Amino acid sequence: MSTNVFSRGAGAGVGCTLLVAALGAGVTACGGADGNPLAASPYDAADQITFSGPTGAGKKADPDKPLEITAEGSGGRITDVTAVDSAGRYVSGELAADGGRWHSTSPLAAGAHYTIRVSTENGDGAPGRKVLTLDTSKPKAQKRLNISFGPEAGTYGVGEPITATLDQPVRDNAQRAVVERALKVESTPAVTGSWYWVDDKQLHYRPQDYWPAGATIEVHSNLEDIKISDRLWGGTAKPLTITTGDRVVALTDAATHQLTVFKNDEKIKQIPVTTGKPGFETRNGVKVVLAKQYFVRMKSSTVGIAEGTSDSYDLPVYYATRVTWSGEFVHAAPWSVGSQGYANVSHGCTGMSTANAKWFFDNIHEGDLVQVVNSKGQPMEPFANGFGDWNLPWQKWLQGSALTSTAPDAAPQTNEARLRPQSL
Repeated sequence: MSTNVFSRGAGAGVGCTLLVAALGAGVTACGGADGNPLAASPYDAADQITFSGPTGAGKKADPDKPLEITAEGSGGRITDVTAVDSAGRYVSGELAADGGRWHSTSPLAAGAHYTIRVSTENGDGAPGRKVLTLDTSKPKAQKRLNISFGPEAGTYGVGEPITATLDQPVRDNAQRAVVERALKVESTPAVTGSWYWVDDKQLHYRPQDYWPAGATIEVHSNLEDIKISDRLWGGTAKPLTITTGDRVVALTDAATHQLTVFKNDEKIKQIPVTTGKPGFETRNGVKVVLAKQYFVRMKSSTVGIAEGTSDSYDLPVYYATRVTWSGEFVHAAPWSVGSQGYANVSHGCTGMSTANAKWFFDNIHEGDLVQVVNSKGQPMEPFANGFGDWNLPWQKWLQGSALTSTAPDAAPQTNEARLRPQSL
């Protein structure tokens, strides 16, 4: 679960305990007449702190400059600072161990109104409070980075990744970190997840494991009016909410020629199948269902097989469940029923009887998982040919985040594979 995080002071909440120990038994610090630390009325801390922001009516702060609050005088210290803008975005910050200084560590938004709440205590341990306000100026540069989240709102299987598409490239790792830090994904139930930079204009987000069944996933951006570079500021992004259905995994064993469907970890059906023959082996690995098509006309020429050769084909195919953009499907193959459960004779797709294909079509959904094992084919591509995200181990996935690594192991890939539509 990604959340907005702001820093609380290292000394927050410990002042009373320390003072009681220092003053000795029978002396109450930080409290009212009844000894309750929360009963004391905070004093106005205006004279105890210095604020770096501009003063005076109509004056605005430069969003490029960090906020800084300093404790003044002897014996007093800052115990906590929170800064939040009118859109609910918190500013991260660091408080010195001695409570003498707090400064912001995340960028301010331009054209925003901030409320800053400062907590202090004096030399006697009495609590002080001060509420400050700050307006930031509009950015001088008007070039904006806008973001589109995917998929569309709806219900998906537990393998569906979240995508963020940028309308212009971001190549510098420090700038990527600013963008990534502002993209928030919140799941109920909560999960551990991370973004991965697929290329300069696209990120994917996935949990360490599949999404929980029946989860609600909310995605939004805090990037608007945040400076990314001297010439680029954060733009708009429409929030997204999706839900997940049951945990459905279809496991295809190319060696035993069987496809087994599990629903919420319970085996619900086993289907005899045929997969890719030598030279056309089905890809090994985890794939995410991309779409379902009742009818597809499959032609061998679309995958580079010349017409008129022994391997050419041009056939109507029904109940086709797509798992790669290059044309790998799970579909009805009535012409190979005699081989299903016994031999691999297809050109890369997973074929089954029409009745079984209809059942599979009716019980599988976009975002569900199709995993192939024991094939002699190449591994499923992580990105360029659909959603192969789950084939990257978690530690390698984390290396694709600008917040955890500057050198992803998996090279960025393009979507050229989308141009090759159908296998058989």
